[in-house]
Amino acid sequence: MSGAATIARADGAVAEVVARGLAGGDGVSLEELDATAALQTRVDRKYVLTPAEVGAMLATLAAQARPRVLEIGGERAFTYASTYYDTPDLLTFRMAARRRRRRFKVRTRTYVDTGNTTFLEVKTRAARGVTVKERCAWELAAPLDGAGLEFVDDRLAAAHLDAPPSSALAPVLRSSYRRTTVLLDDARLTLDTGLRWRLAGPGASSPDTPGAPGTADVGDLVVVETKAGTAPSSADRALWRAGHRPDRISKYATGLATLRPDLPDHPWRRLRRERLGSA
Repeated sequence: MSGAATIARADGAVAEVVARGLAGGDGVSLEELDATAALQTRVDRKYVLTPAEVGAMLATLAAQARPRVLEIGGERAFTYASTYYDTPDLLTFRMAARRRRRRFKVRTRTYVDTGNTTFLEVKTRAARGVTVKERCAWELAAPLDGAGLEFVDDRLAAAHLDAPPSSALAPVLRSSYRRTTVLLDDARLTLDTGLRWRLAGPGASSPDTPGAPGTADVGDLVVVETKAGTAPSSADRALWRAGHRPDRISKYATGLATLRPDLPDHPWRRLRRERLGSA
Protein backbone atom coordinates (compact mmCIF):
# COMPACT_ATOMS: atom_id res chain seq x y z
CA MET A 1 0.00 0.00 0.00
CA SER A 2 1.37 3.45 -0.91
CA GLY A 3 2.19 6.06 1.71
CA ALA A 4 -0.72 8.23 0.53
CA ALA A 5 -3.16 5.31 0.74
CA THR A 6 -1.94 4.39 4.22
CA ILE A 7 -2.43 7.94 5.47
CA ALA A 8 -5.87 8.18 3.85
CA ARG A 9 -6.89 4.93 5.54
CA ALA A 10 -5.69 6.17 8.95
CA ASP A 11 -7.49 9.49 8.46
CA GLY A 12 -10.71 7.68 7.63
CA ALA A 13 -10.51 5.46 10.69
CA VAL A 14 -9.96 8.27 13.17
CA ALA A 15 -12.56 10.46 11.47
CA GLU A 16 -15.05 7.63 11.98
CA VAL A 17 -14.26 7.59 15.71
CA VAL A 18 -15.07 11.31 15.91
CA ALA A 19 -18.23 11.03 13.81
CA ARG A 20 -19.49 8.05 15.79
CA GLY A 21 -18.84 9.78 19.11
CA LEU A 22 -20.90 12.81 18.04
CA ALA A 23 -23.62 11.00 16.11
CA GLY A 24 -26.21 11.65 18.81
CA GLY A 25 -25.55 15.39 19.00
CA ASP A 26 -27.85 17.87 17.33
CA GLY A 27 -26.53 20.09 14.56
CA VAL A 28 -25.88 23.80 14.90
CA SER A 29 -25.58 26.31 12.06
CA LEU A 30 -22.52 28.47 11.51
CA GLU A 31 -24.62 31.59 12.16
CA GLU A 32 -25.83 30.28 15.51
CA LEU A 33 -22.36 29.06 16.44
CA ASP A 34 -20.85 32.49 15.78
CA ALA A 35 -23.66 34.29 17.59
CA THR A 36 -23.35 32.02 20.61
CA ALA A 37 -19.62 31.40 20.88
CA ALA A 38 -17.50 33.36 18.43
CA LEU A 39 -14.78 33.45 21.12
CA GLN A 40 -12.29 35.59 19.28
CA THR A 41 -10.90 36.53 22.71
CA ARG A 42 -10.42 33.38 24.75
CA VAL A 43 -8.21 30.93 26.58
CA ASP A 44 -7.18 27.96 24.40
CA ARG A 45 -6.25 24.60 25.90
CA LYS A 46 -4.95 21.88 23.57
CA TYR A 47 -4.68 18.12 23.96
CA VAL A 48 -3.16 15.52 21.63
CA LEU A 49 -5.16 12.31 21.99
CA THR A 50 -5.35 8.84 20.51
CA PRO A 51 -8.61 7.74 18.84
CA ALA A 52 -9.50 5.66 21.92
CA GLU A 53 -8.97 8.65 24.22
CA VAL A 54 -11.11 10.84 21.97
CA GLY A 55 -13.85 8.23 21.95
CA ALA A 56 -13.88 8.12 25.76
CA MET A 57 -14.02 11.92 26.00
CA LEU A 58 -16.91 12.17 23.54
CA ALA A 59 -18.84 9.47 25.40
CA THR A 60 -18.50 11.48 28.61
CA LEU A 61 -19.59 14.71 26.94
CA ALA A 62 -22.56 13.03 25.26
CA ALA A 63 -23.78 11.92 28.68
CA GLN A 64 -23.16 15.21 30.49
CA ALA A 65 -22.75 18.26 28.29
CA ARG A 66 -25.30 18.12 25.43
CA PRO A 67 -22.84 18.70 22.58
CA ARG A 68 -24.09 20.23 19.33
CA VAL A 69 -22.06 19.86 16.15
CA LEU A 70 -21.45 22.46 13.45
CA GLU A 71 -23.30 21.29 10.35
CA ILE A 72 -23.17 22.89 6.90
CA GLY A 73 -24.97 21.31 3.97
CA GLY A 74 -25.35 18.06 5.87
CA GLU A 75 -21.59 17.80 6.51
CA ARG A 76 -19.92 17.88 9.92
CA ALA A 77 -16.20 17.75 9.12
CA PHE A 78 -14.38 20.32 6.99
CA THR A 79 -10.93 20.76 5.47
CA TYR A 80 -8.87 23.72 6.64
CA ALA A 81 -5.63 24.94 5.04
CA SER A 82 -3.35 27.53 6.64
CA THR A 83 -0.23 29.41 5.58
CA TYR A 84 1.98 30.85 8.33
CA TYR A 85 4.13 33.93 7.81
CA ASP A 86 7.36 34.77 9.60
CA THR A 87 10.45 36.94 9.28
CA PRO A 88 13.70 35.66 7.72
CA ASP A 89 15.08 35.04 11.22
CA LEU A 90 11.80 33.36 12.30
CA LEU A 91 10.88 35.90 14.96
CA THR A 92 7.36 34.59 15.63
CA PHE A 93 8.65 31.02 15.91
CA ARG A 94 11.41 32.04 18.31
CA MET A 95 8.99 34.04 20.46
CA ALA A 96 6.93 30.87 20.86
CA ALA A 97 10.02 28.72 21.48
CA ARG A 98 11.14 31.08 24.22
CA ARG A 99 7.58 31.22 25.58
CA ARG A 100 7.36 34.97 25.43
CA ARG A 101 4.25 36.11 27.26
CA ARG A 102 3.60 38.75 24.61
CA ARG A 103 3.80 37.29 21.13
CA PHE A 104 1.97 37.14 17.82
CA LYS A 105 1.26 34.97 14.81
CA VAL A 106 0.18 35.86 11.26
CA ARG A 107 -1.50 33.39 8.94
CA THR A 108 -4.08 32.94 6.24
CA ARG A 109 -6.77 30.33 6.77
CA THR A 110 -8.82 28.81 3.96
CA TYR A 111 -12.07 26.93 4.47
CA VAL A 112 -11.61 24.54 1.58
CA ASP A 113 -15.05 22.88 1.60
CA THR A 114 -17.04 26.11 1.69
CA GLY A 115 -15.93 27.85 -1.47
CA ASN A 116 -12.28 28.33 -0.49
CA THR A 117 -13.30 31.24 1.73
CA THR A 118 -10.06 32.73 3.06
CA PHE A 119 -9.19 35.09 5.92
CA LEU A 120 -6.01 36.87 6.89
CA GLU A 121 -5.62 36.48 10.66
CA VAL A 122 -3.49 38.07 13.35
CA LYS A 123 -3.33 36.25 16.69
CA THR A 124 -1.80 37.95 19.71
CA ARG A 125 -1.17 36.62 23.19
CA ALA A 126 -2.24 39.08 25.85
CA ALA A 127 -1.99 39.02 29.64
CA ARG A 128 -2.92 35.88 31.59
CA GLY A 129 -2.62 33.69 28.50
CA VAL A 130 -5.65 35.17 26.73
CA THR A 131 -5.55 34.79 22.95
CA VAL A 132 -6.99 37.53 20.74
CA LYS A 133 -7.71 36.66 17.12
CA GLU A 134 -8.60 39.32 14.57
CA ARG A 135 -9.15 38.73 10.89
CA CYS A 136 -10.26 40.21 7.59
CA ALA A 137 -11.50 38.65 4.38
CA TRP A 138 -8.73 37.72 1.98
CA GLU A 139 -8.22 36.17 -1.43
CA LEU A 140 -7.01 32.62 -1.85
CA ALA A 141 -3.25 32.57 -2.58
CA ALA A 142 -3.07 36.37 -2.62
CA PRO A 143 0.37 37.76 -1.66
CA LEU A 144 0.65 39.57 1.64
CA ASP A 145 0.74 43.14 0.35
CA GLY A 146 -1.32 46.31 0.18
CA ALA A 147 -4.37 46.12 2.45
CA GLY A 148 -3.02 42.94 4.05
CA LEU A 149 0.18 44.64 5.21
CA GLU A 150 -1.84 47.55 6.53
CA PHE A 151 -4.18 45.25 8.46
CA VAL A 152 -1.34 43.32 10.07
CA ASP A 153 0.60 46.45 11.03
CA ASP A 154 -2.53 48.05 12.46
CA ARG A 155 -3.45 45.03 14.59
CA LEU A 156 0.07 44.56 15.93
CA ALA A 157 0.29 48.25 16.81
CA ALA A 158 -3.08 48.08 18.57
CA ALA A 159 -1.76 45.18 20.64
CA HIS A 160 1.27 47.32 21.62
CA LEU A 161 3.69 44.71 20.33
CA ASP A 162 7.25 45.55 19.38
CA ALA A 163 7.07 43.82 16.00
CA PRO A 164 8.86 44.36 12.68
CA PRO A 165 6.90 45.82 9.76
CA SER A 166 4.68 43.24 8.13
CA SER A 167 6.58 43.72 4.87
CA ALA A 168 9.28 41.53 6.46
CA LEU A 169 6.91 38.55 6.62
CA ALA A 170 6.92 35.72 4.08
CA PRO A 171 5.30 32.24 3.89
CA VAL A 172 7.21 29.67 5.97
CA LEU A 173 4.86 26.75 6.68
CA ARG A 174 1.58 25.34 5.39
CA SER A 175 -0.76 23.03 7.27
CA SER A 176 -3.95 21.16 6.46
CA TYR A 177 -6.39 19.08 8.52
CA ARG A 178 -10.03 18.09 8.91
CA ARG A 179 -11.95 19.87 11.68
CA THR A 180 -15.13 19.03 13.54
CA THR A 181 -16.47 21.86 15.72
CA VAL A 182 -18.65 21.24 18.76
CA LEU A 183 -20.69 23.75 20.73
CA LEU A 184 -21.00 23.06 24.44
CA ASP A 185 -22.91 25.06 27.01
CA ASP A 186 -19.70 26.67 28.23
CA ALA A 187 -17.21 26.44 25.36
CA ARG A 188 -16.40 25.70 21.77
CA LEU A 189 -14.52 22.45 21.15
CA THR A 190 -12.63 21.55 17.99
CA LEU A 191 -11.27 18.16 16.94
CA ASP A 192 -8.63 18.16 14.19
CA THR A 193 -7.70 14.97 12.35
CA GLY A 194 -5.23 14.25 9.57
CA LEU A 195 -2.94 17.16 10.49
CA ARG A 196 -0.14 17.56 7.93
CA TRP A 197 2.65 20.08 7.61
CA ARG A 198 4.87 21.13 4.74
CA LEU A 199 7.49 23.80 4.36
CA ALA A 200 6.52 26.76 2.20
CA GLY A 201 8.68 28.69 -0.20
CA PRO A 202 10.70 27.84 -3.34
CA GLY A 203 11.18 24.11 -3.93
CA ALA A 204 8.56 23.06 -1.37
CA SER A 205 6.99 19.63 -1.83
CA SER A 206 3.48 19.18 -3.17
CA PRO A 207 0.78 18.84 -0.47
CA ASP A 208 -0.23 15.56 -2.14
CA THR A 209 3.16 13.93 -1.58
CA PRO A 210 3.10 12.40 1.94
CA GLY A 211 6.52 11.50 3.27
CA ALA A 212 8.38 13.75 0.83
CA PRO A 213 11.21 15.91 2.17
CA GLY A 214 9.80 18.95 3.93
CA THR A 215 6.55 17.22 4.94
CA ALA A 216 5.31 15.59 8.15
CA ASP A 217 2.06 14.44 9.73
CA VAL A 218 0.68 13.35 13.12
CA GLY A 219 -0.73 10.00 11.97
CA ASP A 220 -4.00 9.04 13.67
CA LEU A 221 -3.63 11.44 16.60
CA VAL A 222 -6.34 14.04 17.17
CA VAL A 223 -5.62 17.60 18.22
CA VAL A 224 -8.42 18.62 20.58
CA GLU A 225 -8.78 22.27 21.52
CA THR A 226 -11.11 23.88 24.01
CA LYS A 227 -11.88 27.56 23.53
CA ALA A 228 -13.53 29.17 26.53
CA GLY A 229 -13.25 31.99 29.03
CA THR A 230 -10.66 31.91 31.76
CA ALA A 231 -12.53 29.16 33.66
CA PRO A 232 -12.00 25.54 32.52
CA SER A 233 -14.84 24.17 30.38
CA SER A 234 -16.81 20.97 30.88
CA ALA A 235 -14.58 19.33 28.25
CA ASP A 236 -11.44 20.36 30.13
CA ARG A 237 -12.81 18.95 33.36
CA ALA A 238 -13.75 15.67 31.66
CA LEU A 239 -10.25 15.36 30.22
CA TRP A 240 -8.60 16.17 33.54
CA ARG A 241 -10.67 13.54 35.34
CA ALA A 242 -9.44 11.04 32.74
CA GLY A 243 -5.83 11.94 33.56
CA HIS A 244 -5.08 14.26 30.63
CA ARG A 245 -3.48 17.66 30.95
CA PRO A 246 -3.09 20.33 28.27
CA ASP A 247 -0.31 19.67 25.78
CA ARG A 248 2.05 22.27 24.40
CA ILE A 249 1.38 22.18 20.69
CA SER A 250 1.28 24.88 18.07
CA LYS A 251 0.27 24.01 14.54
CA TYR A 252 2.91 26.45 13.39
CA ALA A 253 5.77 26.14 15.86
CA THR A 254 5.52 22.40 16.53
CA GLY A 255 5.27 21.73 12.81
CA LEU A 256 8.25 23.90 11.97
CA ALA A 257 10.35 22.35 14.76
CA THR A 258 9.44 18.90 13.43
CA LEU A 259 10.53 19.79 9.90
CA ARG A 260 13.55 21.88 10.93
CA PRO A 261 15.60 19.90 13.51
CA ASP A 262 18.12 22.74 13.59
CA LEU A 263 15.60 24.92 15.44
CA PRO A 264 15.00 25.01 19.22
CA ASP A 265 12.07 22.82 20.26
CA HIS A 266 12.12 22.79 24.08
CA PRO A 267 8.42 23.64 24.67
CA TRP A 268 7.28 20.81 22.36
CA ARG A 269 10.09 18.28 22.78
CA ARG A 270 8.26 15.97 25.17
CA LEU A 271 5.14 15.93 23.01
CA ARG A 272 7.16 15.29 19.86
CA ARG A 273 9.06 12.40 21.43
CA GLU A 274 6.21 10.78 23.33
CA ARG A 275 3.31 11.28 20.94
CA LEU A 276 4.61 12.35 17.56
CA GLY A 277 7.49 9.89 17.44
CA SER A 278 10.12 12.51 16.66
CA ALA A 279 13.72 12.03 17.74
